[in-house]
Amino acid sequence: AGGSVVPPSFGPVSALEAFGGKSEFRRVPVPPNRYSPLRKDWMSIYTPIVEQLKLDVRMNPRKRCVELKTNEHTQDIDVLQKAADFLRAYMLGFAVTDAVALLRVEDLFVDSFMVTDVKILKGDHLSRAIGRLAGKDGKCKFAIENATRTRIIIADSRVHILGSFSRIKVARDAICALILGSPISKVYSNLRSTAGRLSQKI
Repeated sequence: AGGSVVPPSFGPVSALEAFGGKSEFRRVPVPPNRYSPLRKDWMSIYTPIVEQLKLDVRMNPRKRCVELKTNEHTQDIDVLQKAADFLRAYMLGFAVTDAVALLRVEDLFVDSFMVTDVKILKGDHLSRAIGRLAGKDGKCKFAIENATRTRIIIADSRVHILGSFSRIKVARDAICALILGSPISKVYSNLRSTAGRLSQKI
């Protein structure tokens, strides 16, 4: 009666066991503009999903989507969501080399918003605001990306930012300032000081 109680030791539960022996399934729609790039990049997308995450993946041309499924080799139940986030980021326009960071690095997200969420603009005013975000030859976008270590996609009037929470906030603030009409030089100087603070935190 006075002997110490030995706690039971349980082995890790596989994803298949966690879902009661059934495979879990996700579908990620493929927009028309990502069909050709997907065909070209398929092996770069397929390899980390199958080899690293141990998931099944296939393209379903009839339903125009990529399908993901757990199998008996899938160890972690979270990897299905990770793979879906990776594919969604790719479908938004991010390069495979950038989107794959969602599989390898914790605490990365994609934040999306409309230019018109920041300021109601129409016609030429909207076009000019989008042009200011990109800058000549994309210089402005690259400057924000490099200062904040994020990746930015500008698709029509929608903006997508890939990065950590704090870095997305800095990039988003810079983009919002440009949309609201702040001079580019002022946005750059604010970016430099904020980027310096971010680097010191790491």
